[in-house]
Amino acid sequence: MERERKCIIRGGALLVLFLGHAVRALEVPLDPKVLEGLPQPPTITHESPKDYIVDPRENIVIHCEAKGKPHPSFSWTRNGTHFDIDKDPKVMMKPNSGTLVIDISMEKAEAYEGVYQCTARNEHGAAVSNNIVIRQSRSPLWAKERNEPIVVQEGVPLLLQCRPPAGLPPPIIFWMDNNFQRLPQSSRVSQALNGDLYFSNVLTEDTRNDYICYARFPHTQTIQQKQPITVKVLDMDAINETMAALLNDTDFFGDSPAGERRPTVVVPPGSSSTKMVLRGETLELECIAEGLPTPEISWGKVSGELPSGRTSFHSFQKTLKVAEVTEADAGDYKCTAKNSLGTVDHVITVIVKAAPYWIRSPRNLILAPKERGELSCKANGDPKPTITWSMNGIPIENTPKDLNRKVEDDTIVFTNVQTGSSAVYQCNASNEYGYLLANAFVNVLAEPPRVLTPPNKLYQVIRNNPALLDCASFGSPIPNITWFRDSQTLVDGDSYILHENGTLEIHMAQTQDSGRYTCIALNTLGSKENHVLLEVKEPTRILKQLDYKVVQRNSDAVFECRVTHDPSLIPTVTWLKDSGELPDDERFVVDSDSLTINGVTESDEGNYTCIMNTTLDQDSASAVLTVVEATPTPAIVYEQPDHPTDLELTDQQARSVQLTWIPGDEHNSPIQKFVIQYEDSLHQPGVWHNLTEVPGTKTTAHLKLSPYVYYTFRVQAVNDVGFSQPSPPSQQYRTEPAAPEENPSGVEATGNKHDNLVISWTPLSGLQSNGPGLQYKVMWRQKDVESDWDSVMVTNVSKFVVSGTPTFVPYEVKVQAVNEYGNAPEPEIFLGHSGEDLPTVAPENVEAHVQNSTLVEVRWDPVPSSTVRGRLKGYKVQYWKEKSLHKHHPHHEERQVLTFSGNKTHGKLPGLHPYSLYTFNVRVFNRKGEGPPSPDQEFRTPEGVPGRPAFLRVVNVNLDSLTLEWEPPVEHNGRLTGYTLRYQPINNTNELGPLEEIAVLPNETSYTLLNLKYSTRYKFYFSANTSKGSGPVITEEAVTVMDEGRTEAPHPISPITQSLRPPSHKVRPVGPAFGNVSSSVRENGAVISWEYWGPDKNVFVEYIVENSKEDWKKEFVNGSQTYQIKGLKPGTSYKVRVVAKDQSDETVHSTEELLITVPAIASRQVDIATQGWFIGLMCAIALLILVLLIICFIKRNKGGKYPVKEKEDAHADPEIQPMKEDDGTFGEYSDTEDHKPLKGSRTPSNGTVKKDDSDDSLVDYGEGGDGQFNEDGSFIGQYSGKKEKDTAEGNESSEAPSPVNAMNSFV
Repeated sequence: MERERKCIIRGGALLVLFLGHAVRALEVPLDPKVLEGLPQPPTITHESPKDYIVDPRENIVIHCEAKGKPHPSFSWTRNGTHFDIDKDPKVMMKPNSGTLVIDISMEKAEAYEGVYQCTARNEHGAAVSNNIVIRQSRSPLWAKERNEPIVVQEGVPLLLQCRPPAGLPPPIIFWMDNNFQRLPQSSRVSQALNGDLYFSNVLTEDTRNDYICYARFPHTQTIQQKQPITVKVLDMDAINETMAALLNDTDFFGDSPAGERRPTVVVPPGSSSTKMVLRGETLELECIAEGLPTPEISWGKVSGELPSGRTSFHSFQKTLKVAEVTEADAGDYKCTAKNSLGTVDHVITVIVKAAPYWIRSPRNLILAPKERGELSCKANGDPKPTITWSMNGIPIENTPKDLNRKVEDDTIVFTNVQTGSSAVYQCNASNEYGYLLANAFVNVLAEPPRVLTPPNKLYQVIRNNPALLDCASFGSPIPNITWFRDSQTLVDGDSYILHENGTLEIHMAQTQDSGRYTCIALNTLGSKENHVLLEVKEPTRILKQLDYKVVQRNSDAVFECRVTHDPSLIPTVTWLKDSGELPDDERFVVDSDSLTINGVTESDEGNYTCIMNTTLDQDSASAVLTVVEATPTPAIVYEQPDHPTDLELTDQQARSVQLTWIPGDEHNSPIQKFVIQYEDSLHQPGVWHNLTEVPGTKTTAHLKLSPYVYYTFRVQAVNDVGFSQPSPPSQQYRTEPAAPEENPSGVEATGNKHDNLVISWTPLSGLQSNGPGLQYKVMWRQKDVESDWDSVMVTNVSKFVVSGTPTFVPYEVKVQAVNEYGNAPEPEIFLGHSGEDLPTVAPENVEAHVQNSTLVEVRWDPVPSSTVRGRLKGYKVQYWKEKSLHKHHPHHEERQVLTFSGNKTHGKLPGLHPYSLYTFNVRVFNRKGEGPPSPDQEFRTPEGVPGRPAFLRVVNVNLDSLTLEWEPPVEHNGRLTGYTLRYQPINNTNELGPLEEIAVLPNETSYTLLNLKYSTRYKFYFSANTSKGSGPVITEEAVTVMDEGRTEAPHPISPITQSLRPPSHKVRPVGPAFGNVSSSVRENGAVISWEYWGPDKNVFVEYIVENSKEDWKKEFVNGSQTYQIKGLKPGTSYKVRVVAKDQSDETVHSTEELLITVPAIASRQVDIATQGWFIGLMCAIALLILVLLIICFIKRNKGGKYPVKEKEDAHADPEIQPMKEDDGTFGEYSDTEDHKPLKGSRTPSNGTVKKDDSDDSLVDYGEGGDGQFNEDGSFIGQYSGKKEKDTAEGNESSEAPSPVNAMNSFV
């Protein structure tokens, strides 16, 4: 049997079988890690072009590369004979390659011109290259010539010939002047394809002496130039003057140039010509005409149109080019030259010939021993090419005869091939215009299967997309591929497609398709299996399309882009503006699911796109941002668009139609989309349904239709303002009936009685019925029982009841839609159960395990599944409190039920009362109801800590004693063993004193505390006890009575305590959550105390001046029950309250308002003369003054006057220089100047000291530190004179500290 071997290489190393047909040469994988030791005949992979023009300045490189196993060796022929490269030292062959490198640095390239051919050979055959013709590029010099000036009459045609030297390859021609500027060309003056310059008619401005033709030779990059041509154009006036002078005549030629004339085609000459071109080349036709006025050129094809898309015009319409010529381009082409005097045509007959070209080149062939195969070599050309065959480079007729090989023109047929008959065959297709040469090997292999797909390769796809699982293999004979999943063979069908290359395709992958798949490659020599894994992921979807935004300038725009995706895939968001990146602007803020543009401007307008990418898929959404003025003047009115008009149905098909319309006015808001609606007048007349939507930029929609519907369409436009009115309806379009395409959805099977099965479904709509006579075929059978399907046909119902079924057994059901035109596809099988009944038995081995005083764990054995008689929903534990074990508190509660879902065998009962007797039972339940209860059992909860005492209050408050009263807790939770009373004093700064503790007997309900301090606040902590410990504490505060001697003080300094209790000392409830509110005041504040049991934690203290209309001030309390208000004005009354607020800052609990008065501050005048610090200061000042007076007295006893200059000269410090006036000295200081205070002295801004402003005070001129200020503000210390800058000598000086400068620094 004939078999074609098809393979593909994956990753450069793997064979792959093509889907459909092979499109390139077959190759054997060469990766030694995959197919080590697999033989392959040689294959040429790279070679130089057939016509190879070399640059004589560079070495000649002739390429020949090949592959094979083993690696091939190379040899060359030159001009048909063996080329021995070893004998020529200038020729080198690259290692592991057949490429030749010829060094021509000391040799002329002409010596190596010729025809070269490369042969690559190994033990399995020989491949040959094309004939490579090596020619040296040439750029010959221009022939020497002398160009005589050309003198012509204005208006005549002119030809300037170029005649460049023949080069290899031909040169590129262009005309320039002496300044290397291209000569201007136009429809009047143009260059022909051969380089000549044609003038349709000359003008006087054509006169010049530098018409120069240049030839550029591309290979050598040299330019040759022709000798300049001089052209002189004479007008008629010049000619008449010249001839009149010679012939004594006044007008020889007349006043006009050469006469106007009809066009004449000069290239090509005559009225017709012929042009031959080869297939695939570019056809160039030119048509140059002369005439006056200048003719215009146009082109056409006599028997058809010019080739579309491949035709171009050049040189001012004088050249027509047709690219990639085919045989269909042959024919007559007409060139028309036209001016105002007439028209002339020239017909060019184009003949298209063809060098050989492949229809199908031979492909590599891999055969197993004794197999059959063919090598086919199909080529075409004009004339038809001749096909010849060679084997390993030798004409096949000269090779040994092989009975298993038969040559039939362009095909070689191989039968019963044998191992060792591998070879490379060459097909040569040639005609007079060229040849084609192709190598194809026949490789005879016997190989067991090898699976080339990596083992356990993981494939990940998105649900509802195709999944392609590879099983790339190689073997000879070709292996057969079989796929398995869970030991089940996968066959070609609706769900799977098995491709010829072994790939398994799952057309629409679903989540249940995830898993492990196995492929087995099998041929006569063995088998090989491989496993791959498939994971089907949920698609990434943007939940809501972006909203189009019309935003006012300088406001913010927010685009939301929320996405749903597979949990194992992490999406990344990319935002684009007008299909490009977002501007690099900090106003653009990108979050995980939104884009915010702060302070939008007009430049932000555009189309914004959100792209959500995962490694497997992506989704995108776009919206347009429009920026409008914040306060437009005049205001722009935005309204709904007008409805579309002129609905028209075109391209009417059986299941589709094209709808077009004309949009209405947008009313300043762009139309975002059009909504197409339809009415089905057959099934639902008068009801309009949305069919599809299209963007607002479109005015057409291709609508997919359903069978058996009478359609009428209408369109609504939508902009940011809203929907337009519906358009007028279109004409009615009716579709033909057909069989249903889908089955009912929502199929369920369940029972409402213990002996029936109710099969229900969602019926098809009239649109889904596809035709008249809709019925439903309902089918059912008991699962896991060998039985046929039972079925019934029903109409106009959505359920069917099967009676007489066993109780709660599984059934398989399916529902198929049927109409008069056929059945819907095979329906899906659904699983259900017949009706349930009540469980028959109660749980056994029921036990209760007490965990603590409020928690018990109940355990039981599960009931047998057969007794549930339905779907097990769980177990219910019913329990109730019989009584409290405390004799004073008998108690009966309503029964409680806790449900434990599923097949649990234990559960915990929380929230029990300590020290109580409980009764409980357990029962199982299903959907139908509950089974019988287990026998009632009892358990006792142990003691716990008691509850809070019912109340605590203070009575009989005296100077040094008070009495506490209480009631026992409502919840004893055991036997009371006593009470614990703790108390401690609170001082004026809210600091707590030492804590005292007293144990009280359980039968007591009051206690009197003695020996307390008078006028002192106490805080009491009271709790009840059982054997398990103390219960919650209840607190109270009270103040003992003041001493009568102190109560008459008008403005007491010590804190004053007020309470919300009435005189009887009874506790008055303030609110449901607050209690025991009290206050104490002091000079500039107040301390507020309270108790709070509410759930809201936002507690504030609010206060306001009495009779004020201002808002209440509030201060937050951070979890405390005492707060100090600071900054209150003395002598002012305030209203105070404590409030609790919820999360919305609404008050939910509040105390009554408490009125407090801050006492006025008594006058505190202190005699400063009696203060120690003041006396010390005065003594220090007096001592300092005395010392200064003594120093001053000593100085003055030395003389009434003294010169400053002498004092300064006495200093040895060179930095201290005399302070000079204009005469170079200071005047003497007088006694009267000594009384001027230094404290208020100033110096001029230039730093000099004038005579009248000298600052002589109690300053010592001796050595010492810098001057300082005394405590009374006077200046003491030394100063030195400032160095003056000598302007005559230009010496620089530094400034030493002086009293003057020091004073300036403080001013």
